[in-house]
Amino acid sequence: MLLKIFREGVGGLMAFISFLTRPRKIKRSAGEQAEVAEKAASMSLYQYFACPFCIKTRRAVHRLNIPVEYRDAQPRDGEHRKVLAQQGGQIKVPCLRIDKGDEVIWMYESNDIIAYLNQQFDPALAAA
Repeated sequence: MLLKIFREGVGGLMAFISFLTRPRKIKRSAGEQAEVAEKAASMSLYQYFACPFCIKTRRAVHRLNIPVEYRDAQPRDGEHRKVLAQQGGQIKVPCLRIDKGDEVIWMYESNDIIAYLNQQFDPALAAA
């Protein structure tokens, strides 16, 4: 119990510091941002607020200026946690759900998610 309180406290502090030190968002034209929003509409990020790997992933999403839906998988009886377990196969965060028509991709591991998002949305990588 004491460990859980400590973990939540440290995680909350990390989230607060991350909020204060967020990277700048990529600036795009209105048309380019609309394309990003359309592409991101098929994505959702399952996460816990105080998880360090989720914080890292949220910072990348913020920097890339991607309007991704965040889904809190923390509550034990929550709908998003059940979906993550039943459809994704495991309760592990962060997890990026990508809907591609009839196919759904469940991407785990913060580094893999960030690499995928950079590949899809970072204009510096697209120009290279």
